[in-house]
Amino acid sequence: MIDIRKLKELVKLMVENELSELDLRDQSETVTIKRGGDQEPVIYHAPAGATPTAAPATAAAPAADAAPTDADSGLIAIESPMVGTFYARPNPDSPIFANVGDQVGPDSVVCLIEAMKVFNEIKAEHSGTIAKVCVKDGDAVEFGQPLYMIKPN
Repeated sequence: MIDIRKLKELVKLMVENELSELDLRDQSETVTIKRGGDQEPVIYHAPAGATPTAAPATAAAPAADAAPTDADSGLIAIESPMVGTFYARPNPDSPIFANVGDQVGPDSVVCLIEAMKVFNEIKAEHSGTIAKVCVKDGDAVEFGQPLYMIKPN
């Protein structure tokens, strides 16, 4: 059975990149996602060798991002550049990369995101002070999701 989080990520990437069809196959199953124009995507799912059946993508469609709060005005978001798993430290015995109140620069590593068993260092890309940590260690993150909010210097 395909993971619903993966389906949500695929639908979001499909909409963001204006793709009309996405077809994934492996030994055990086939997933096809189709959409036309501004329509909601439709997901076709079946075990390998069977005829896919359609299911509405509304259950797999990503939720709308929450509107920024007044407390976040003037802050800059450090966003996830990919889909993956967020790690706040390089390993369980190490200190956290960035805490609230820490000063960061453009080249400061603030976290790791694991995608397909590859750990990617995420840099702040801005100078400032960490004002808010938006995700927890070990959380799944999506492309463009805010990881940290920083108060620029």
